[in-house]
Amino acid sequence: MTERTQGHMGAAQGTALLVGAVLGPGMLVLPHLAAAAAGPASVLAWAGLLALSVPVALTFAALGARYPGGGGVASFVRLAFGRHAAAVAGWWFYGAVPIGTVAGALVGGQYVEACLGLDATLAACLILAAAFAANAAGLRTSGGLQIGFVALLVALLAAAVIIAAPHADRANFVPFAPYGAAGVVSAAGVLMFAFVGWEAASHLSAEFADRRRGLLRATVVTLIVITLLYAGVCVTSIGVLGPGMTGVPLTAMLETGIGAAARPVTGVAAVLLTFGAVNTYLAGASRLGAALARDGALPGWFAAGGEPGRTPYRSLGLLAVLSVPVLVWAVDLDLLMRATSACLAAVTAAGVAAAVRMLPPGRHRTTAVVGAGLSVVALAFCGFYLVVPAVLAVVAVTVLRVNARRSYKITL
Repeated sequence: MTERTQGHMGAAQGTALLVGAVLGPGMLVLPHLAAAAAGPASVLAWAGLLALSVPVALTFAALGARYPGGGGVASFVRLAFGRHAAAVAGWWFYGAVPIGTVAGALVGGQYVEACLGLDATLAACLILAAAFAANAAGLRTSGGLQIGFVALLVALLAAAVIIAAPHADRANFVPFAPYGAAGVVSAAGVLMFAFVGWEAASHLSAEFADRRRGLLRATVVTLIVITLLYAGVCVTSIGVLGPGMTGVPLTAMLETGIGAAARPVTGVAAVLLTFGAVNTYLAGASRLGAALARDGALPGWFAAGGEPGRTPYRSLGLLAVLSVPVLVWAVDLDLLMRATSACLAAVTAAGVAAAVRMLPPGRHRTTAVVGAGLSVVALAFCGFYLVVPAVLAVVAVTVLRVNARRSYKITL
C-alpha cells in the first residue's frame, strides 16, 4: 500500500477538523477576559501565543507524519518517557475536562442570559445535562456536524470583525498598558485556552490520503486561519468596545452593525457551539478514562465499555460526578478557564518535549526544541494555576502505584 492510499481525507477536510480542534467556543468570551487582565495591551498576549503556535503546530504535524495513528500525546509521551509520564499526561487531560466543560457551558450560559434572558447558571446546567445525556445514549457529534459547528463559529467571528471594524476608535487603545507587563502575562495565562489543540494533528495523520504533505498543508492553512481570526477579533473588539467590554463581546460587536437582531442570533449560536464542544470533549474524555483504567492509571472498574462501539458509562459517570462540585463552586469563569488552560498547556508541553526525543536530528527536531522552550514559557504564564496539573500528576502516580501493589499481591 502506498503512502497516498493510507487514508481518505483531503487537506480541506483535515484543515476543517484541525481548525475545530484549536478554535473553540471559548473565543466567545476570551477577548473580554484578556482585555480585563491587560487592557489594550492584551493584543501583545495574543501575538505572543500566535508566535508560540507556529513551532508547536509544525512539531505535532511532524510527529503525526512520522508516527501515523500513534494515539496522540499520551502515546508519544509513553514512547519517549515511559508509563508513568504517559499516565500523568492522560490525567492532565482527563482532569481538565470536568473544569473545561463547565467553563464551556457557562460561556453558553452567559450568552443565553444576555441575549435570551434565561439565567446563565440554569442555561449552563441544561447544556451540560444535554451533553451527558447524549453521550449516555451513545449519540456522538458526527464529523460532518463538527465541521458545521466550526464553520458556524468561523462565520460568527468573521462577521463580527467585518461588521464592527468600521466603528473602531483609536482612543480605545489609550492607555495601552494600564496594568503593565504583569497584565500581559495574566492575559496570556487565560488565553492559553484558545491555543491548545494542535496535538489533534497527530490523531488525524493516518486519515490523510497524502499523509506527509496533506497534514503539513492542513497545519499551515490552519495556522493562517487562526492567525487572521484571532488577530481580527482581538484588535477589533478593543477598537470598538474598549478595554471595558462586556462579557459577551461578540454580541456587542455585531450590535454595532445590525442592532438588536444580533442578540437572538448570537444566543442561539452560542448554545449550539458550546453544546457541540462539550459533547465532543465528554465523548473523548470518557474513552480516555477507560483507557487510563486499562493502563492502571485509574481503578480497573472504570475500564468497562471502552471497546469500539460501546459506551464507557462508568468513566462518563465519573466525569459527571467530578463536574458537579465544579459547577456548584463555579463563581468565576476566568478562574475555570485559567485552570483548564494550565492543564492543557501541560499536555501540549509534554507532547512537544516527547517530540524532541522522538524526532530524528534535523529541522523538525530543531523546531521541536524551539516549541518546547516556548511551551515552558507559556506554562510559566499560567502561574499559580499550575497547582492544578501538579495535583493531577500526584494523583496519577499515586493511583498507578496503588494498582501496581494490588496486582503484585494478586500474583503472589
